[in-house]
Amino acid sequence: MRRNKSIILLSAGHACVDVYQGAVAALVPFFVAERAYSYAAASGVVLAASLLSSVAQPLFGALTDRRPLPWLLPVSTLLGGAGIALSGLGDSYALTLALVALSGLGVAAYHPESARVARLASRGSHTAMGWFSLGGTLGFAAAPLLVAAVVAGGGLRLTPLLVIPAVVGSVLCLVALRALAEPSGEAGAREVPGTDDPRSFALLSLAVVCRSITFIGLSTFIAFHVQERTGGGTASGTAALFVLYAGGAVGSVLGGALAERWDRVAVVRRSYLLTVVAVAGLFLVPGPAVHVFVALASAGLYVPFSLQVTLGQDYLPTRIGTAGGITLGLTVSVGGLTTPLIGAAADATSLRTALAPLALLPAVGWLLVRGLREPRTAAAAVATSGAP
Repeated sequence: MRRNKSIILLSAGHACVDVYQGAVAALVPFFVAERAYSYAAASGVVLAASLLSSVAQPLFGALTDRRPLPWLLPVSTLLGGAGIALSGLGDSYALTLALVALSGLGVAAYHPESARVARLASRGSHTAMGWFSLGGTLGFAAAPLLVAAVVAGGGLRLTPLLVIPAVVGSVLCLVALRALAEPSGEAGAREVPGTDDPRSFALLSLAVVCRSITFIGLSTFIAFHVQERTGGGTASGTAALFVLYAGGAVGSVLGGALAERWDRVAVVRRSYLLTVVAVAGLFLVPGPAVHVFVALASAGLYVPFSLQVTLGQDYLPTRIGTAGGITLGLTVSVGGLTTPLIGAAADATSLRTALAPLALLPAVGWLLVRGLREPRTAAAAVATSGAP
């Protein structure tokens, strides 16, 4: 029961942190409307959140491999919230980029250590890790609604109110860490880490990069694309962004459940194939039906998410912090590095033309994972210190 409580608390804390990853894309339409940013300038905001994060996450992962750093969870949560909360103040583009980058640094510090702690709390259960990932997905899904509720009425000057989830999340992290630190009274045999498989980990990581570019590209521009396809206003675009994030809630839990029945690699492969069809449908199907393909794309992108994290940890069982920092952090952040290219292409041609190549990336991801095999020693990465 104590372990279940810890996973629930960690999942809720994860939601509070990933609100700020989703908030970056959710704020973009408001920056465009209030500050007249171009597509390229707007995508630069997403780049700012991703660039520092992409460099920092593997470093934080390596640090957590050497020594557990549980205090990072509440501190990084507050840092992630502070950057977004202050980003709407002032008109300076450079200051906005700096504050969004600060938020990205907080997110970077959070994910490697949270993946390690969650794996410890889950005892290698795919379902439990699915619930942990669900928290992040719900945070993403809540971001556009939260941002719209705060900013739509009073403008960007109200963004300081967005710090509230960070305060709540930091408290939840502290409670979860205390619950894990309490003696459980269980013997809990310690497992011996297996052997690292760098080749499989590299192929998996490249596949996650393909998934990341697709997801970040869609999350940044899907609101504009749906407005064009449906002829609707801002509400139609916000609804599409919410569907993209909320559909991931189903995908996160479903991925863990499917992996308990079939192996993780098979589930990941099939998810990438679904994503190819779904993303293609976004650009081929006209009218309100586009929302159906947004939901399918969301499920296809999220079903493998938590599975890729645990696969990465099992491919690098002696360096699970580094594995978490890359699969849960670096490869996800890399997607943000490509958004300026998409934005520049959209300014030069059209948004639909710039986004269409995203349908090819899940196919590349499928080719990369096609030759992977389930690690022989599943859950070996749980061989960590008994304390968080």
